[in-house]
Amino acid sequence: MASISAVLIVRDEATILTECLAALDWVDEIVVLDGGSDDDSVAIARRFTDKIFVDADWQGFGVQRQRAQQHASGDWVFMIDADERVTPELRKEIEAVVVSDQQQNVYLVPILPWCFGRFIRYSGWYPEHKIRLYPRLKARYGNDRVHEKLIIDEGVQKQFLQGDLLHFTYRDMKHYLVKSANYAAEWAQERQQKGRKASLPQAVIHGVGCFIKMYLVKRGFLDGPQGFLLAVLSAHSTFAKYADLWVRTQSTESKPEQVNQSS
Repeated sequence: MASISAVLIVRDEATILTECLAALDWVDEIVVLDGGSDDDSVAIARRFTDKIFVDADWQGFGVQRQRAQQHASGDWVFMIDADERVTPELRKEIEAVVVSDQQQNVYLVPILPWCFGRFIRYSGWYPEHKIRLYPRLKARYGNDRVHEKLIIDEGVQKQFLQGDLLHFTYRDMKHYLVKSANYAAEWAQERQQKGRKASLPQAVIHGVGCFIKMYLVKRGFLDGPQGFLLAVLSAHSTFAKYADLWVRTQSTESKPEQVNQSS
């Protein structure tokens, strides 16, 4: 019978990790790769699995997921984050997939976010299907620092599951701001390394466009006050990442003049 490994990359997730790992007691093994936590994440993980590894050499989400997957031994990988929870419906579907063991398929899961007191069903956030269940030997992550993508072998087909994966996106405003700033920095660094540039007018245009798309085109207004707040915050985050790239460009291209002073 085919086996399944639940794989997580974590860092400083002590406040939420117990609930996530406790809900994975049905998988064959849990693999946790810690990115150098300063809290009790590693100690908490040891209560649920002996397959715990630490690699603090952060090179982005894609590389970290690659490293984590290398420690898995199951025929199937279920990639999950500490702030996500499997619904009973999704668990049944995953178990059925593993039993059938159709190695020519990867499976996209609908992700339902909970944010600032409600589930977000519009705003372009749901259903955000992502490949989370796949044969270990036929798919792997690329090197993207953010918005990492799974690379699948030729001939492998994509299938859709129906059960939701719950995503408890932001605990509070501070959590949002910190997480958003980290993503913006990763995004800007990746594009700077590729030789990309940005301008402040671009930042404004992309930010305004993000708000219009989320709140009007994607009907974020149907998510109530939370939909408006998310549209504003997402617009700010979009502006910030382009602004960050612009600042990095200025830092490398503009150097202060050296003034020789004699005494």
